[in-house]
Amino acid sequence: MFISLWRDLFVNNKKRATSISYSIRHKKPLADINQLISILTPFANKLTIANKQSLKFRVDGQHKCFLLHQGNITLYRHADGIALNSESAPYIFGLSTQLLEHDYFYIRTNETSDISVLSIDDANRIIDRSNLWKGVAALLIYSATRMFDHCTKISALSSYEIICYQLYELMDETEEVRNNVSIVSYILSRTFLSRSSIMKILAQLKTGNYIETEKGLLRAINNIPSKY
Repeated sequence: MFISLWRDLFVNNKKRATSISYSIRHKKPLADINQLISILTPFANKLTIANKQSLKFRVDGQHKCFLLHQGNITLYRHADGIALNSESAPYIFGLSTQLLEHDYFYIRTNETSDISVLSIDDANRIIDRSNLWKGVAALLIYSATRMFDHCTKISALSSYEIICYQLYELMDETEEVRNNVSIVSYILSRTFLSRSSIMKILAQLKTGNYIETEKGLLRAINNIPSKY
């Protein structure tokens, strides 16, 4: 199962890379994630976190595991504040960062979110006792693929291709996120493109009726051309 999933997600050619961004979220291992969350939740502290609140993976030297029950959260890099991945519930943050000794990353809510928090040590013990490592492997493969997907979309591509990818990513976000984050802000937070280049391409896509916007928010995508 895992070998075929890995091969399917990590084919190393540009043609595959250009299509992966539209479908990768649909490969999310929901059954495995839900099983992990259901087993870990009784041992965690449940919290409701307001919109735009940041959370650290390490507190007082202790690594944390975050179970996302409801809402949407983005992973950011501390060094430059760039967004690396956004996930809607259900999801688990912290399993893939437990060996890091420095605070390279942090997460921030994009809407009011329900989460549960427990130490990574407790999470590992419960996972081991319940023999849930297969589910953890599926989650980590998906998480690594999402990061690979992001890196592919912001490097070795034209500005037009990068913007198109980000438009599809934004369209895949929850309605609450789309209603509160402008297209320009979303793309700026996830790429190294300038505001002027983003605005220019968005204006041309809107003129051609390839995207529909309202007060800077994305409302619809209508068959964006593959070439600029």
